[in-house]
Amino acid sequence: MTETAIEASGLRKAYQDKVVLDGIDLAVRAGAVFSLLGPNGAGKTTTVNILTTLVRPDAGTVRVAGFDAAADTRAVRAAIGVTGQFASVDDLLTGEENLRLMADLQHLGAREGKRVVDGLLARFDLTESARKMASTYSGGMRRKLDLAMTLVGRPSIIFLDEPTTGLDPRSRRTMWDIVRELVADGMTIFLTTQYLEEADQLADRVAVLDRGRLVAEGTPGELKRQVPGSHVRLRFAAPAHLDAAARVLAGSTPEPESLTLRVPSDGDVKSLRFLLDRLDEYAVDVEEFSVHTPDLDDVFLALTGNPSTEAQTR
Repeated sequence: MTETAIEASGLRKAYQDKVVLDGIDLAVRAGAVFSLLGPNGAGKTTTVNILTTLVRPDAGTVRVAGFDAAADTRAVRAAIGVTGQFASVDDLLTGEENLRLMADLQHLGAREGKRVVDGLLARFDLTESARKMASTYSGGMRRKLDLAMTLVGRPSIIFLDEPTTGLDPRSRRTMWDIVRELVADGMTIFLTTQYLEEADQLADRVAVLDRGRLVAEGTPGELKRQVPGSHVRLRFAAPAHLDAAARVLAGSTPEPESLTLRVPSDGDVKSLRFLLDRLDEYAVDVEEFSVHTPDLDDVFLALTGNPSTEAQTR
């Protein structure tokens, strides 16, 4: 696989008079997790559909695993796996039968197919439930089976379109562990998600899509630093100490009810040392302090406009 697993340049897509993608550029490094964020209707699913050859763009170029998506569609499809927003398992088959079906579609021989199926059942902790109907599986088990089915063809790039939607926190974290294992094995993950903590936990790089345009891209840390709001929160034992600290620290905001003081700060060691030394200089005792920095929720809210309605989502 090439060093850059996915490249897209100038992607445009419109449905009648609605512009869904308005000239976006993407570059995803091989062996990394790239997360695409955006409100409903931003164009995330359309982007995935174009990158996976399900939809043709109106303009722009796409290369996936080194192949031109327009000219070498079959080669692209052979290199990728796709797990959509909803598990695509067959409820009338057992978990094992779902996997065997995928092995047959991949033209694996009987011996190789059994080896791959047994290995995936073990890897996803589905061996005990392998012969149970998929209709009896929990939401987390169905998502694991769905991802296992995607891996039968041994893709080098996996597209996960909101893979943990509807899962409980424990099942979601199990999926996160699985994603980390896949990346450790050298796979590239293209992830769209509504859970910003998920992107923060998993992604090497994050792009924010809003109204068909990329409005920001970088590591989670880089994006957080673009948003103001970092501060130190100091708590005091008595109102007199709070008042004294507020006089000493310019630009601070007292919160009398909780006896806390909010002080703008980037939270690095040098600024913290200066702040505490200044309080010590004026003999102001601090009960406790904590550093607060923006998270991806803050980034999302700062960079995106009003979400579109569900009916506009594509």
